[in-house]
Amino acid sequence: MSDTSTDELEQMSEEEKAMMSEWEAMADDEGESDAVPEFDGGGDEAGGTRILNQDEIDSLLGFDDDAGMDSDTSGVMALINSAMVNYERLPMLDIVFDRLVRLMSTSLRNLTSDNVEVSLDQVSTVRFGDYMNSIPLPAMLSVFKAEEWDNNGLLVTDSALIYSIVDVLLGGRKGTPAIRVEGRPYTTIESKLVEKMVQVGLGDLSSAFDPLSPVSFSLDRMETNPRFATITQ
Repeated sequence: MSDTSTDELEQMSEEEKAMMSEWEAMADDEGESDAVPEFDGGGDEAGGTRILNQDEIDSLLGFDDDAGMDSDTSGVMALINSAMVNYERLPMLDIVFDRLVRLMSTSLRNLTSDNVEVSLDQVSTVRFGDYMNSIPLPAMLSVFKAEEWDNNGLLVTDSALIYSIVDVLLGGRKGTPAIRVEGRPYTTIESKLVEKMVQVGLGDLSSAFDPLSPVSFSLDRMETNPRFATITQ
């Protein structure tokens, strides 16, 4: 009688062990089904959340090396550059600058009493921060106001032009390059002469805009440090 009970108890314990193993396996399967599935590529699954891999994240942010030049027109860069207005959408701007070239040629000739050649290099669109970082120093930055437009503008005079105009206005020899003194701030005389030239240029710029949109440009201040010449945020 006791031997039979012992065999049944041993048999029951084996069944319980098997049942416990089965329950553990079922619990593991349920845990895996509750986990968030990960996919490397395209398709979506019902009830699942798709996780992007690193290549897709780089492509979304515009950092994809394979995209090359197309990275500026995709991802975050496309959103940043969307507010930029291409100058080709402003066809009258070329006419305004052509008028400015003709007016400044005459005005600078009268200012310097010498032949002055003024030419238009190019018209392009660039972000303000990128342009400020590209200014070769030392230079003089003239901040001016557009009264009718309730806005500001910036006119940059590089070091070569500064020394040339100072040399010409102070009676320097013709045909000799202006002497550049590096590592020192501009003197009061140099600043005043450049300010005179800037005012002449702003007057011509106002005249160039007259047929399109009458506006008055007035000089606000002159800076030598780009950090102090910020006109936008």
